[in-house]
Amino acid sequence: MTALAKPEKRVFHNNEDCPVRNVVAQIGDKWSLLILFALVEGADRFNSLKSRIEGISQRMLTQTLRDLEREGYVNRTVYPEVPVRVEYCLTEMGRDLVKPLYQLVCWADEHQDDIKRARKAYDERS
Repeated sequence: MTALAKPEKRVFHNNEDCPVRNVVAQIGDKWSLLILFALVEGADRFNSLKSRIEGISQRMLTQTLRDLEREGYVNRTVYPEVPVRVEYCLTEMGRDLVKPLYQLVCWADEHQDDIKRARKAYDERS
């Protein structure tokens, strides 16, 4: 009888070559998912996004939109009008990213009460 070799456990390197760390670092912040899901409904302007995402500051919305644009998830379009009009929309990659994230959002909605109970039980033990 031969012993079966155990599969090696995955190592998550602390550098930009780790795809999991690379993606999760960007979309796992406080605001990115909310912005991505706000843009699922179509292109939107800065002030509209700001009013729809309660609690986000102008500075944080600006920075997060820039980060999402840099990663290739959001496209920024400037229209040469007076005053200048700027719209943000999901890129194809952004739309692809939102699909599996939608499952996470659904899971969170479904398990919100369970999570609250688990937190309360943990806090009561501490």
